[in-house]
Amino acid sequence: MLRSPEGCPWDREQTHKSLRQHLLEEAYEVIETIDEEHYDKLPEELGDLLLQIIFHAQMAAENNRFNIGTVLDHINEKLVRRHPHVFGTEVVETAAEQVVLWERTKINKEGKKSAIDGIPKLLPALIRAYRMQNKAATVGFDWGSIEPVWDKVSEETQELKEACKDGKQEEIEGELGDLLFSIVNLARFLKINPEDALRKTISKFERRFRLVEEDFKNRGESIHDATLAEMDKVWDRVKAAEHKTRE
Repeated sequence: MLRSPEGCPWDREQTHKSLRQHLLEEAYEVIETIDEEHYDKLPEELGDLLLQIIFHAQMAAENNRFNIGTVLDHINEKLVRRHPHVFGTEVVETAAEQVVLWERTKINKEGKKSAIDGIPKLLPALIRAYRMQNKAATVGFDWGSIEPVWDKVSEETQELKEACKDGKQEEIEGELGDLLFSIVNLARFLKINPEDALRKTISKFERRFRLVEEDFKNRGESIHDATLAEMDKVWDRVKAAEHKTRE
């Protein structure tokens, strides 16, 4: 209806490419709703995301490429194919074993050429590094314990310090990337998603910084005129108040 001649002009003008950003935004809104535990809003946000999927399927159907039924068929076939322990004779006892089986199925039955295939290049870098390390681990390319991971973080930190002394920007960038990659690996061993952890820290910083600004404003002062020491004092007070509230 919306795409028909009697429908919405905006809807009629859309293409798969023009809707890419909307699909991404709706996915992030779902994530934000989950992070903030606003589960009463989750049905609405999931609906917005589903609308994007239906929109793409409708445009494809108009061009005789596929329809929403084709999408659902692919989901069903993939779930059956990748769960031979449920729909077949494979035996899987743990979630970790299932991850290995899942990746093996992709290579043996879906034509993947590498264990690290299938990771979208446009993923945020932290998520992409995390997923790549996880996939490499499924074929045994991984440390056996967390101790060498800590050593690697220390090693990369030292190499970054040495690069900074040399002052070569390209080397500094490379070493910083290596350090970030090793920290992502540490997060894996700690069973923490680094993207989630960083997002929570950013939210915490945002909340505290706004409270610092509000503190100066309430006293009739401007944060622009404050020294770093004065701002740090308020920051520590805001931080202490948060800790006290949790107790």
